[in-house]
Amino acid sequence: MSNPDALRARAATLHLHGLLAHWSEVVAADWLASLIHWEEQERHRRSLERRLKDARIGRFKPLCDFDWSWPKRCDRAAVEALMALDFLTEAANVVLVGPNELVT
Repeated sequence: MSNPDALRARAATLHLHGLLAHWSEVVAADWLASLIHWEEQERHRRSLERRLKDARIGRFKPLCDFDWSWPKRCDRAAVEALMALDFLTEAANVVLVGPNELVT
């Protein structure tokens, strides 16, 4: 069984006021930890979806599906080197400059 105080704190963080108002009735329920976990996971998923939508970055395309014939000035070797993430071990930064959508 999960720590009841920790579960109550997680429920409070989620603002589950109805559940908190009946805490003494549900604290021993075997489904309580699962319910709180499900709520946390769903809120995290929805938050990520909302942030991706707000960022307007569109659909992600795997590098293996990238059309290297367009744009003409794309340095394939440099992009593939960046995808190896070696710059992380060097504590270096990468800045990509350009539009994030097809300009017609």
